[in-house]
Amino acid sequence: MFSRVLVANRGEIAVRVVRALHELGIEAVAVYSTADQEALHVELADHAVRIGPPASAASYLDISNVVAAAETTGCEALHPGYGFLAENAALVRACEDNDIVFIGPTADVMERMGDKVQAKHELRAAGVPLVPGSDGAARVDEARVVGDEAGYPILLKALAGGGGKGMRTVESADELEGAYAAASAEADAAFGNGVLYVEKVVRPARHVEVQVLCDAEGGVLTLGERECSVQRRHQKLIEESPSAALDDEAREELESATERACRAIGYRNAGTFEFLVGPDGGFHFIEVNCRLQVEHPVSELVTGIDVVREQIRIAAGGTLEHTGRALRRGHAIEIRINAEDPRRGFVPAPGTVTRFRPPLGAGVRVDTSVREGGVIPPYYDSLIAKVIVWDETRPEAITRARRVLAELEIEGIPTTRELARDVLDSREFRSGEYSTSTLDELMDRLPSLVPS
Repeated sequence: MFSRVLVANRGEIAVRVVRALHELGIEAVAVYSTADQEALHVELADHAVRIGPPASAASYLDISNVVAAAETTGCEALHPGYGFLAENAALVRACEDNDIVFIGPTADVMERMGDKVQAKHELRAAGVPLVPGSDGAARVDEARVVGDEAGYPILLKALAGGGGKGMRTVESADELEGAYAAASAEADAAFGNGVLYVEKVVRPARHVEVQVLCDAEGGVLTLGERECSVQRRHQKLIEESPSAALDDEAREELESATERACRAIGYRNAGTFEFLVGPDGGFHFIEVNCRLQVEHPVSELVTGIDVVREQIRIAAGGTLEHTGRALRRGHAIEIRINAEDPRRGFVPAPGTVTRFRPPLGAGVRVDTSVREGGVIPPYYDSLIAKVIVWDETRPEAITRARRVLAELEIEGIPTTRELARDVLDSREFRSGEYSTSTLDELMDRLPSLVPS
């Protein structure tokens, strides 16, 4: 096992990883920008290294500074968290060049799965169903052919990235040219690559993903699925497990396909395979996330498996104690709390948190780096906390989630707390009959979105 590990991230995920390291008896080294010098992850770590000014490009995204911080503090390994450099193969190779173990998949797998076209080719060969679309990068005229043949609507997607950047839904051929130009420009600004590919829009669709753990000996463990269909502009707001859209037979088909894919591509460590589930129950592969997901606590609560600790053990050469399907019990729901103002178009809302009281009680977990009096800086992602609940059944978990959101107190900045409460109260969510378009459809009748 490692004795000292660098945590190459900030915010709630850095706090989460530091705590996991301490539970394993490992020293944690934090990195921070000048905007985060008073942050909780810096305080909790055993050592901390300032790596640059507030801008991400000059701090958390600077590979040379991050690796230098690991080297100068004698770290044997590096955990990237999620976001920033978590899926950057260049960081993995830089770690290898400096005899630092990267806690995640190999650079080769990361590069292949980061290439959306290559990923589809490999998963098709493994017998995993795909969404109809272009066979690789598509110019605007090639996108038009896909639309004519597969039928509209179609989805334009950035070849080099994710997280909703460089994506546009095109409802008709008349919209294609303008949407293509806008998506390509956004992708170029976000990822330095404006190349797009095209997929048929599955509508209505559920966004369902499978959490996996894989060791270097070929062992594969699937931890069930997470339902991630409550989202705005491809950004997830609420996740739950298990999904109300799947029965036991469909769930086994999905996990079996994921296991085949893991073996076919030689996956190692933690990862997530994302799918769209259509109204007929059929599923189609979207992409692989070669990292820890924001919503991993949902899987942890229904399986009892600490995904972060398993990541560290696997990276240190350990093997999985169990393979196949993880045992699951009960129902878990995660609500993301973002520093955004829903009444003003979800504009980011940095500032000082004047009051913070997290909810307590049985079956409640809050992952956050927020402290009363702390400052939410304007330079980074708006996620400030994740509220996760567990109970024996889905209705009981929803009731618990409503209770804890009522108890959660955050003052000083606008947040998405009230929006989440409205969604949980909606007929669509409570019935389990919702899709990726449901939140947009609810926008006109959610009390939290009425202008003040």
